[in-house]
Amino acid sequence: MSLVQSLGPHLPYLRRFARALTGSQVSGDTYVRTALEALASGQVNIDETILPKTSLYQVFLSIWSSSGALLDDDSRSDGITDDRVARLTPKSKQAFLLQAVEGMPNSEIAIIMQTSENDIIDLIKSANEEIEQELRTNVLIIEDEPIIAADIEGLVEELGHDVDGIAATKNDAVSKAKQKKPGLILADVQLADGSSGIDAVGEILNDIDVPVIFITAFPERLLTGDKPEPAYLISKPFEPDNVKAAISQALFFHSSK
Repeated sequence: MSLVQSLGPHLPYLRRFARALTGSQVSGDTYVRTALEALASGQVNIDETILPKTSLYQVFLSIWSSSGALLDDDSRSDGITDDRVARLTPKSKQAFLLQAVEGMPNSEIAIIMQTSENDIIDLIKSANEEIEQELRTNVLIIEDEPIIAADIEGLVEELGHDVDGIAATKNDAVSKAKQKKPGLILADVQLADGSSGIDAVGEILNDIDVPVIFITAFPERLLTGDKPEPAYLISKPFEPDNVKAAISQALFFHSSK
């Protein structure tokens, strides 16, 4: 298989990543073109012992790192990257975007960045912490189980956010959202009086634009194939780190719209 055949399908995703990394469509595309020219000329080679996509990203980041990002310009893209990502330390920024934008597992990111999985975990944690410091907001929790609500409240407060209210029913949730507009909603699906967290969120979203994370034991009710579906869905029982990561990403990407 030729270089074009093996790498071609992955180029749109590399361009997406490059634009997110540089914060500029022009600059991102310039780096991708530079990487492809280096491959075509034989200045760098694809590592044939790993997957083509992984090797392509590895080559791209080696060129990005060796240049010191000096080709970057001041033009801004209309994508997800903004000043918050720009201020992240370079390796934290790379690891964060490979996970958050490209959806790569830590094992693949470690190969791309030529380091250990433990280092990747630390880099992503550092990036999330840097972002969280700038994205503190007020949170509405829609959950009818007091113990679970208390657990979620604790996780939210650990990240530095304020919990304005905990609602156990649809009507209570809508009322609390009207009293003080939340910057983030964490919602269960099935509520105490038989009402629906989905309906509560739908009514709230008619009035305000706010990111929503569903935490539910009934994910199948939200993954039907119908649109729209939630971008952030966590199954119960949940892992605290998964909830924290979802909060960070939901706030980051929503505020970058």
